[in-house]
Order: sequence, then C-alpha cells, then structure tokens
Amino acid sequence: MTIIITNDDGIEAPGIKALQKAVKQQTIIVAPTQEWSGCGHRVTTTQPIEIYPRSQSEYAITGTPADCTRIAITHLCQDVKWVLAGINAGGNMGTDVYISGTCAAAREAAMHKIPAIAISHWIKKPLIIDWELAAKWTADILSKLFTIPPETGTFWNVNIPHIEPGTPEPEIVFCQPSIDPLPVKYHIEGNKLSYCGEYSKRTRTPNTDVDICFSGKIAITQIRL
Repeated sequence: MTIIITNDDGIEAPGIKALQKAVKQQTIIVAPTQEWSGCGHRVTTTQPIEIYPRSQSEYAITGTPADCTRIAITHLCQDVKWVLAGINAGGNMGTDVYISGTCAAAREAAMHKIPAIAISHWIKKPLIIDWELAAKWTADILSKLFTIPPETGTFWNVNIPHIEPGTPEPEIVFCQPSIDPLPVKYHIEGNKLSYCGEYSKRTRTPNTDVDICFSGKIAITQIRL
C-alpha cells in the first residue's frame, strides 16, 4: 500500500518528519522545495515543475502542495491508497481549509477519489511544538482514521491542540468545522498594510473544531468537496 506524505511548510520542515515517524507503514515523501503556507489550492500550469529525487522514497518538488499531490499520484507512484499532508506548524481549522496549502494537498487527492488526511498543530504562543509528542498523537489519530471506510469526495481535517507539558492525553473529538472567519486586522503604515490578526482571538462557536481544539482536544472534521 502506497502512502504519500506531503506538506506546505517545505520538505525540510520538522512537521513532515514527525508525520513520517507517526506512520507505521512505508511512505513516499513528495513535498515542496520551499514554504507555501497560505497558498490555498494554487496549482502550476504555465511553467515547468522540477522534480529533485533524494532517494527512491523522497522527492522535492518546485511546486505547490496541490502540485505535489498531482505529481505523486500521476507520475511518481502507483496504486496510491492514502495522501497525508502535514504536520503543519499552525492550525487549519474551519474556514482555514480554503486558505491552507496543507488542506489543498489533501483536497487534491479527494478530487481524484483517493483518501486523504490533513494534519495541523495549533500554535499557542509562547509554547513551542513538541514534535515527538505530535508524532505520538498523530500515530493514534491515524490508527483510528485508517479503520474508518473512506467516503468518496471527502477528506479528514485534523487539528492537534497546543497544551501545557504534563497535561493528560488529549481526547479525540469528531466535530463540525467552524464557518466563522479569521480575525481580519492590519497594521497600517503609510500605504502599507501588514496583517496582524491574532489566531487565538477567533470566534469559538461551541462544538466546532475551533472550540474543540482551543479546549485542548484533538478536533477532526470531515470536509466535503
């Protein structure tokens, strides 16, 4: 069974290494050469995409996360059973799925009727992500999701909470995605606007993925095309 791993933080990001560690089966990494955070479902159609093989199971791609999925399933790999995207450094909850390159990589797989999971880790400043712990929790999440028969035209979106060291294991909760927007706030200097919205101040509608994750639990939503 071929499992593709990709991300939007770039092939050198610690999150993709943590995801590879979490998967107990053989994987093939097909990931961008650079960071594409917030690129949405952008694809490259007007210029060549270069492939840099690092080994028989790792490829760096000069394209977007969605490009990586496209190239993996059409050019690099046979019989792809799952596409896993992440672990993203930062949350991708609710309406973030339209902005996130991580979610786009999973969505591209779903478009081709391939089961997919996008995994992100919320950052609660000033805490630092413990990637070893993230890998452990992700392994538990995958063991659960791999046993659920995949539904065509959907993908799973997972958000891991950022909790204090020593906190009990977070509960896994299946919930609905928030439809509330991110905080839209800019710092203005002359004619330049710099985004300064604070992620942690977004609306916490009860029982949505934002509320669940901010409450210290692992939020899993099913996203439909």
